[in-house]
Amino acid sequence: MSHVVIYQPSIPPNTGNIARQCVGMNMRLHLISPCAFNLDDKAVRRAGLDYWEHLDLTVHDSADAFLDWLGDREPWLVTKFGQVRYDQADYAADDVLIFGNELKGLPDAWIERWPTRTVVIPILGSIRSYNLANAAAIVMAQACLTSGGYDT
Repeated sequence: MSHVVIYQPSIPPNTGNIARQCVGMNMRLHLISPCAFNLDDKAVRRAGLDYWEHLDLTVHDSADAFLDWLGDREPWLVTKFGQVRYDQADYAADDVLIFGNELKGLPDAWIERWPTRTVVIPILGSIRSYNLANAAAIVMAQACLTSGGYDT
């Protein structure tokens, strides 16, 4: 199973859409706190997230707690400053895909730590960046297809 990570998410609909994608692609979602919104049962029900009970979710209390969980694994970091085009990365079935905060992105120290594991989605038009949920869907689908996670 692959892992999808959102670093300190701040926009609830993005997290909800990525969570739905995780359920559909059988991927585990990790959120690195602090989150800018409430994840309790009442908030999830109010948002109409009827698939939430099927989500394999881990919330890490801090970036350090997440890095402890990560251990020696080398994740893929999705950033507009990436070195590898998203469709040319060599994804594996148990990869960790990390997406940054909608406003601040990923910590520079992480990009410096894994520079050859940074993935980019080319921007061809005159936009600053892609929506986080859309970017996650693109990379997750590619990773699922190329790692053997989708078999029909």
